Amino acid sequence: MTLLAYVLPLAVAAGLGTALWERRAPHRAALATLKAATAVPKAQAVLRGPPRAGEANRARPVGEGAVVDQVVGPVASALARLARPVCPPSYAASARRRLALAGRNRAVDLDRFLALRLVSLGLVVPAFLLVLVVHLPGVYRLLAFFLVAAALGLGPEAVLNRRVGERQERIRRDLPALLELLLISVEAGLGFDQALARAAASAPGPLSEEFSRYLGEVRMGAERKDALEGIDRRTDVEELRSFLMALVQAEAFGVSVGPILRSQADESRVAQRQHVQEQAQKAPVKMLFPLVFCVLPALFIVVIGPAVIEIYRTLVR
Repeated sequence: MTLLAYVLPLAVAAGLGTALWERRAPHRAALATLKAATAVPKAQAVLRGPPRAGEANRARPVGEGAVVDQVVGPVASALARLARPVCPPSYAASARRRLALAGRNRAVDLDRFLALRLVSLGLVVPAFLLVLVVHLPGVYRLLAFFLVAAALGLGPEAVLNRRVGERQERIRRDLPALLELLLISVEAGLGFDQALARAAASAPGPLSEEFSRYLGEVRMGAERKDALEGIDRRTDVEELRSFLMALVQAEAFGVSVGPILRSQADESRVAQRQHVQEQAQKAPVKMLFPLVFCVLPALFIVVIGPAVIEIYRTLVR
């Protein structure tokens, strides 16, 4: 009970701080970066047609989150300036790449992450001292040290890696449907950019945001090859990389994009089916550890426990 009274609030506080940072970080940073400079929203509005009744009243308030950004932003920047001198350049580059893969590639997002890491690592020593002050048996004290180190030292890293995995899985899941919608639009007579804008508007998600950013960069004068390679750097999904490389080759050799879209749509469906089968085959291996360490001990206690007690009573008494 004393262990829970002292260690559990620390773990909860660390978890709440990490969740607050994840909640306040912009969910659509890549699209918001080019919203004011591109004509993508106008193109999407034209493709969608006239707005529905009441849709104009559902706009987000302008000042929403401004107070939090004004408070958190300067504090995170100040803490990041303290963390950068002691932070290895390789770790900063790795954190920047993982934030980009998670859809948070602004400079303020890196500052917030470094500030969170500095605060979490700075709380490790006070938490250890608090555990030492509390009178606990040796095993429980060692367990408390492990929980504190895991929550404060590895918590932000685990949350960021989880965000990256979830975004990549969402892109992998949305790619076949978007390719099929893009193929239907191209075969219906739309140009590739118009079809891509239509598909991105019809299927919201991280993949649509990346293609919307691609359209914005192309409209601003960037090379299509560079814009497509930028999508690959910000996603790092093998199935999407195959589609992007096919588009780059079609752009370089002047090949019609229709047959490429059809073949890529078929291949993406096959790859998605294989990925699902692979995950299904991994399920028994993942179930092995909970089964051995959680289910079987309880089952042995229920099945063998009464017999052991009866044997003890018979032999000892």
